[in-house]
Amino acid sequence: MSLEMRIADLESRLAFQDDTIQALNDVLVEQQRMVERLQLQVAALAKRQEELLGQFGPVDDETPPPHY
Repeated sequence: MSLEMRIADLESRLAFQDDTIQALNDVLVEQQRMVERLQLQVAALAKRQEELLGQFGPVDDETPPPHY
């Protein structure tokens, strides 16, 4: 294999790796945005649950039957 062919092969591999790294970075950025949105939604749901518990008070799961 000549030196020119080896250099061309390395340049081809480098271009492929650059493209792959960019694609992975794009996916990572999108996933990070999604994680941030989900964290905000979970925080909003937790706040809403606390508000509802404050309005109705704690739910007693073991209430005695009516005949007591």
